[in-house]
Amino acid sequence: MNVTEEQRQSVRDLVVAVFQANGGIKANGDRLVADLGLTASLWQVLDALERSEGEQTVAEIARLMGLRRQSVQRSADILHEQQFVDFVDNPAHKRAQLVRLTAAGRQALTVIHERDLQSIDDIVNCLGAENILSMKRSLFKLVGEVKRQCESQS
Repeated sequence: MNVTEEQRQSVRDLVVAVFQANGGIKANGDRLVADLGLTASLWQVLDALERSEGEQTVAEIARLMGLRRQSVQRSADILHEQQFVDFVDNPAHKRAQLVRLTAAGRQALTVIHERDLQSIDDIVNCLGAENILSMKRSLFKLVGEVKRQCESQS
């Protein structure tokens, strides 16, 4: 299939829009959790642990989030200092400890989810449920294609 210059520019514009959306989402997340001593990045790690319904290694969390292990390790260390997570022995691997939510981490997520509802409701009301589902499908396809390209370059 021949790709036109206009289509290429549309992809470039889409990438810029994703970067802008990411920046806005992170800024809004920082605002929502600042008084809890958290940032959007730290919240993201807590959320990944909650979604996994258990204990994960730092590397597993990083893969789930599409981030580098080192950045997740820094976040996990901060969350541990703040007592939102614990590190526990991993029976499957002596060196890769498991990260587990603490009661304080679960409580923080409960508060965060309550605060986040208004933001979510505003987005649904602005964009519409059907548009959100369509965008979600498209973004997952985009993520899959970018992953495929990265893996083929390895």
